[in-house]
Amino acid sequence: MKIVKRLSIAALVILSVVVYINYPKLNIISGFTAKSMASNHFVAHRSPESIAANDHKVPMIELAEAEAYNDGATATVYGFMERKAICNEGVGCVLVNDDYDTGSFGFLPRRDKEEIALPFPFGNLEPKDTIFEDVDYDRLEGAIEGAFANAEVQKTRTVLIAYKNHIIGEKYVDGFSAETPILGWSMTKSVLATLFGILEHEGKIDLNDPAPIKPWQNDERKNITLNHLLRMQSGLAWEEDYGKISDVTRMLFLEEDMTLTQVTKKAIAEPTEVWNYSSGTTNLLSGILRDRFKTHQEYLDFPYKALIDRIGMHSMLIETDMKGNYVGSSYGWATTRDWAKFGLLYLNKGHWNGEQLFDASWVDYITTPTKLSDGTYGPHFWLNAEGNYPDVPKDLYSANGYQGQYVFVIPSKDLVVVRTGLAESPEFDVNTFLSGIVAAIK
Repeated sequence: MKIVKRLSIAALVILSVVVYINYPKLNIISGFTAKSMASNHFVAHRSPESIAANDHKVPMIELAEAEAYNDGATATVYGFMERKAICNEGVGCVLVNDDYDTGSFGFLPRRDKEEIALPFPFGNLEPKDTIFEDVDYDRLEGAIEGAFANAEVQKTRTVLIAYKNHIIGEKYVDGFSAETPILGWSMTKSVLATLFGILEHEGKIDLNDPAPIKPWQNDERKNITLNHLLRMQSGLAWEEDYGKISDVTRMLFLEEDMTLTQVTKKAIAEPTEVWNYSSGTTNLLSGILRDRFKTHQEYLDFPYKALIDRIGMHSMLIETDMKGNYVGSSYGWATTRDWAKFGLLYLNKGHWNGEQLFDASWVDYITTPTKLSDGTYGPHFWLNAEGNYPDVPKDLYSANGYQGQYVFVIPSKDLVVVRTGLAESPEFDVNTFLSGIVAAIK
């Protein structure tokens, strides 16, 4: 009995030490879990059981327990550090603190979801069946099936392949369909950047103008331009590490106003002297976008009026922070087909149903590699300019998100490829997947 008692005391001491060391992280862990449970349940209409068994089966997050409600979710880690996320139609779910005013949602985006009687992608009718003589459909099917093989490792959920504006391949795992919204994570960054491309096309901004941030005007940060921000080369301090308490995890899971997190950072280098990927920069750009409008309502309406509903991405929803700012870094949801529409807009160089949303030169801009990014990054898009995917055309560019969310655009092959899931490289081999698709186009 003495041995058992001593072992129990030792276990309790060890547990206490572990809890003490990791206690600050519990806020992040339970916050992530509450937000994920709420959004996946409320926005994607998935069951809490499926969310817990799949999305939350990752290190540390699996320590938390979440409970979903009709309008949100709560989560704790072994009963500690309860966090809550609440949901509202039109703006999704937001992780809140004790000071949050639940009546603060005075404005919601006004949507125009007009049904257009044309087949995908330019309308809302089912895709038109088209057979292309230059497509090896057996080989294409093999590439698609390969993405879903070894499901426990690759964790692919959806794949869509569009060739010359037509869907030539599409597959979904059980529990997901063409109607299931998918969280794009950092693919949302590319959507946010596109809004600046639209403003430039309309002659309303100059990307070489200094960023209109008042606290920067009297120090070395006054030389940071919109172009520097879009290219992630502002020279501002930022730590993008999701494995610990860092700038990005504090922003996403603790801050009320995510547009201010990067604003307060000091310059560690002159603009263009370093390239540093920063979700804070994207949310700063969201704040700059908000300040362009006289009212909060106009800001909320703009992404949908100028881009999202304009190309029929009616499933898309961008969630806000506690202050009503779009979380452009991370929280955009859309079905796989609507993510494909975004890629096709770029494949068509901004031209959509007789309208030019942004200049064709904008595509040249976002596909020009940023200094010091080793040819991998343009303004809020990822590039293959240096052959990071060696068996895929170098003109490929893409919107990428956490856990392997991708919208690939391959202009030389007239291809747009969407893949969503819960694993990225090396578990999911992008080069093998894409090279198989490219090889199917004769």
